[in-house]
Amino acid sequence: MKLSFCGAAKIVTGSCFLVETQKSKVLVDCGMFQGGKDITKLNYGPFFFDPRKISHLILTHAHIDHSGLIPKLVKGGFKGEIIATSPTVDLCGIMLKDCAHVMLQDTLHENRRRQRLGLALREPLYSEEDADKCLPFFRKVDYGIPVQITEDLKFVFSDAGHIIGSSIVELFVEERNKVKKIVFSGDLGQWDVPIVNNPTLIEGADFVLIESTYGDRLHERHGLRDDLLLEQVKKTFDKKGKLLIPSFAVERTQELLYAFKSLIDQGKFPYEKVFLDSPLAIKATEIFKRHRKFFDEEALKKYKDPFTFPTLVYCSKTEDSVKLNDYEKPCIIIAGSGMCTGGRIRQHLKHGLWNPKNTVLFVGFQAEGTLGRYILEGAKKIKMMGMDIVVKASVAKINSFSAHADYEDILRWVDGFKVKPKKFFIVHGEEKAAKSLKNRLEKKGCECYIPGLRESVQI
Repeated sequence: MKLSFCGAAKIVTGSCFLVETQKSKVLVDCGMFQGGKDITKLNYGPFFFDPRKISHLILTHAHIDHSGLIPKLVKGGFKGEIIATSPTVDLCGIMLKDCAHVMLQDTLHENRRRQRLGLALREPLYSEEDADKCLPFFRKVDYGIPVQITEDLKFVFSDAGHIIGSSIVELFVEERNKVKKIVFSGDLGQWDVPIVNNPTLIEGADFVLIESTYGDRLHERHGLRDDLLLEQVKKTFDKKGKLLIPSFAVERTQELLYAFKSLIDQGKFPYEKVFLDSPLAIKATEIFKRHRKFFDEEALKKYKDPFTFPTLVYCSKTEDSVKLNDYEKPCIIIAGSGMCTGGRIRQHLKHGLWNPKNTVLFVGFQAEGTLGRYILEGAKKIKMMGMDIVVKASVAKINSFSAHADYEDILRWVDGFKVKPKKFFIVHGEEKAAKSLKNRLEKKGCECYIPGLRESVQI
C-alpha cells in the first residue's frame, strides 16, 4: 500500500492524501492551498494523480483547505463518490460556490494587473456552475457507521470536535489477508468548548496522520476566553472605536455569536451593535441551526437558539456593508475572510486600520504569507487593494477561539491509543510546529515522521 502526501505536508493547508492499493485509489480530502503567493500557486498546477482513476473521496470536513479543490477534481474527470457527514455536505453546498465567487473577483483584479504589465490573463480555477456540478457526487454518512467503499477498503467516521460535522477517519485496508488501520485525524478540536463535542478518542491504529497546526503553542483555557473577548470590547468601546474581527464563516463565527449571547445574558455586554457582515457566515449559521443533533450537551440545554440576540444585525447586501464605513458609534464587525486574504473584512481594514480608536482582533490561525499574519506580526504599514495603509489600530489575538487543538489537546488525543501506533505522520502544520510536536511525541516513545509535499511512502 502506498500513501502520498499531496498537500498539507510541512504547510497547514491543501489537505489531500492519496491511498493506493493493488485494487483501489482513494483520496482523503481535496483542499485548497491558502497563504502567500508561492503556496497559492500550487492550486493552479496539475494534481499529483489522475482524477479519473480515483473511485472515492472521503472528506473530513467542509473548510476550504480540506474541500476547496473538489470542483477542480470533478472538472478533471472524477466520477466517484464524495462521502462526508450531513453538516459537511450542506456546508460544502454554500462554501464551494462562495469560494468560486471570491476566486472570480480575485482573478478579475489580478487580470487588470496583468493587462497593465502585458502578461497572459489567468482563468479562475472553477466557476460557481462548476461548484454546483459537484453536489450530486456527495453522499451523507453518519458517525460510527462502517462504510465499505471498495473490495479492500472500508472506513468509519468519528467526531473530530473541530467544527460541526468534522470527522476523524478510521480507514481499514485489507492486503494479503491482513487488515491495516490508518487513522486520519483531520483537524482536531479543543476539549470543553461550546457547540461541538470533544474529539473522539481512538483506541487503536497501525498508522496515524496527525495534525500539527498548533503543535508548538498553547491556547488560553476556554474559561478565560469570554473574559478576554469582553476586555477587548470594553477597551475599544472606551475609545469610541470599532472592534474588527476577521473570522472564518464556519464555527469561529458561531462561537463568537454564542459568546456574545452568553455575555449579554449575564448583563456584562455593552448595548452596542454587532454586525455580522458575511453572507457566507449568515448562511452557515442557518445550517448550524438545522443540525442541532451535532451540538454538544451544553449548547442543547442552554439555548434553543444560541446564535441570536437583540443587538445582532445581519449584513447580507453589499450596500449594507458599505454603510458601515460611515457608522460612527462603537460597534463590532465580524467579517471574512479569517486570514484577511479576501472578503468584506478587507474593506473594513482599508477604512479602519489607520484609526487608533479601532482594534483588529484575531481569533483564528493566520498562515504564513497572509495579510492577517503581516498585521498580527506588527507591520506598521501594509499594501492592499492598490494602496499603502498605515496600521495605527490596536492589534490583539485570542488563541482560545481557535477551532484547532493546541499541543496539550493533541497529546491528550494521542494518549487515547491503548497501544502505540507503529508510526505517526505529522501533517497540517508549518515546519516549526510539526517539528515541535514531533519532539513531544518522541518523548512519549512514539515513532514519528514529517513527510514532504508530494512525498510517497510504502506502508
